Amino acid sequence: MKFEVIEIETEFIRLQDLLKFSGLTATGGEAKIAVQNGEVSVNGEVCTMRGKKMRNGDKATYNDKTVEVSVI
Repeated sequence: MKFEVIEIETEFIRLQDLLKFSGLTATGGEAKIAVQNGEVSVNGEVCTMRGKKMRNGDKATYNDKTVEVSVI
């Protein structure tokens, strides 16, 4: 499976912020709704916690697109 690596300089990024920052969703509101509706998976499991802390190596998938967090 091909995925994009999103580099961050902090210890973590919240799931809804990752979706918006990576371009998987156009807005934070869209990210919030997608997560609440169970349309997003984290490391292969559906996640409905938009405040989920995404750390180094974590992967989020939405609309058949996956991004992986990389702390630099």
